[in-house]
Amino acid sequence: MVSTPASPLLFTPLALGPLTIDNRVIVAPMCQYSAVDGVAQPWHQQHLGGFAASNAGLIILEATGVTNAGRISPHCLALETDAQEAALTKLLADIRTYSQVPFGIQLAHAGRKASTGYPWEGGRPLAPGVNGGWQPVGPTDEPFTADGPAPHALTEAEIAATVAAFVEAAKRADRAGFDLVEIHGAHGYLIHQFLSPLVNKRTDRYGGALENRMRLALEVAEAVRAVWPKHKSLGIRLSATDWVDGGWSVEETAILSQKLEAIGLDFIHITSGGVVGSAKIPVGPNYQVPAADAIKKAVSIPVIAVGMIVTGPQAEAILQQGKADAIAIARAFLDDPRWVWRAAEALGVDLTLDGRYQRATGKTWPGAALKNAPLAVAAE
Repeated sequence: MVSTPASPLLFTPLALGPLTIDNRVIVAPMCQYSAVDGVAQPWHQQHLGGFAASNAGLIILEATGVTNAGRISPHCLALETDAQEAALTKLLADIRTYSQVPFGIQLAHAGRKASTGYPWEGGRPLAPGVNGGWQPVGPTDEPFTADGPAPHALTEAEIAATVAAFVEAAKRADRAGFDLVEIHGAHGYLIHQFLSPLVNKRTDRYGGALENRMRLALEVAEAVRAVWPKHKSLGIRLSATDWVDGGWSVEETAILSQKLEAIGLDFIHITSGGVVGSAKIPVGPNYQVPAADAIKKAVSIPVIAVGMIVTGPQAEAILQQGKADAIAIARAFLDDPRWVWRAAEALGVDLTLDGRYQRATGKTWPGAALKNAPLAVAAE
């Protein structure tokens, strides 16, 4: 993929446990709200297919509910049924006819933030039975928003069933052909809800002390690790801070990350926020990188940084400073699916492109001399 012998760190291989990716650019999970009954559609094919031809090192599929009730919205992917598994199997098989880029899937449960509408229409909670909505679940019956339906507080038996759902979804992901699973423990979804004292007010063994609040995350990780093949990569995405005093903290994230490493996870993907709507998040370039840096100091497995990282030199600087091992890019890829090409050009890296795209650069195509010719001539 990369033809230069001495490349910037961004364009060097990285081992995520048993999976080695060609470079350290990762397409982050991005919800598309385009599924039908949790089943992937042609939109997903074109959305992911374009990224697959972009020279990224790894692509991670959007948050995918381990149950239908665990989806963020009625329009999100799920991996609970045979039809959902079959659609993802075909999607990967089709993409692999033209690209061998590794694919991961983010397995998720939205908890009390489930059953919402399209974000571009406000993302308001959907009441049970209204526009495909259902009753969400959570650590307690406290809703995420004051106007949202009260979630059902999970019993211990239902928590065990949720862990089992992560296991079954992981088995399906393996059969579908995914190379990597990322457990979604961030952005205020179910696992994060149990971690955060702002949300988790339980008085049983899943609430209260840090050890209890971490229990669900550790149970999911241990159970999925037991069934996910050793030759495939397994990691987790964590919100390192709630950005609220008294909430989940970077220090607690470091403790949890060490326990997850001991279980056998291969990487930690660091983001932040999402558990309460009142948080004042200082969004700006690299705003989550200090948290990734702190977690990198606490573990020996790779740490992925994400959030407002938009240029190749910016990503390279984070790696050179040792603050992360890989960079996940989301919105910048939506803006430019060829983001990797721009980053390579900015960093002086010559990429080996698919022959069908070489003429886009004008460097290796025999017709390069026509690149700057008048449009009527170049169109030939």
